[in-house]
Amino acid sequence: MKRIIYFASPYGFSKQTNNLIKEFESIFTKLEIEIYEPFERSIPIINSNKKWAYDVAMSNYEGLKKSDGIFAVVNGNPPDEGVMIELGIAIALKKEIFLFRDDFRKCSDSDEYPLNLMIFLGLPKINWQRSYFQSIDELLDPNKKLIKWINKLD
Repeated sequence: MKRIIYFASPYGFSKQTNNLIKEFESIFTKLEIEIYEPFERSIPIINSNKKWAYDVAMSNYEGLKKSDGIFAVVNGNPPDEGVMIELGIAIALKKEIFLFRDDFRKCSDSDEYPLNLMIFLGLPKINWQRSYFQSIDELLDPNKKLIKWINKLD
């Protein structure tokens, strides 16, 4: 059975960055991960309901519950607040956490972590870097936790 990953990102809010969703989806498909992409799944809800906001949020929550893990794009300074809430829910649900940040700006007071330390609660204390990606190419790195997680080796 394929792993299901919830893809949390702010990319769906812009036509330019929406293309990045497709790039990540392509890699996840290659890795044989089923992807839960909330923007695409929200379109039917938005189109059928004038008061859609709560229903979209609930749909995303249900998607997080059904997923095995979350892959969260944490770019920005600070990162997108919706992604942070999705990440917080995933941490509370004890889902597998993967973070992606190719933003070079420092977003932390800590020299140990590149982001607010609370974001790292979902990652292991030791070797958290194995679940943290700074480029799309790293998704295919066998030394990172994603490949091992997909193959249920870690």
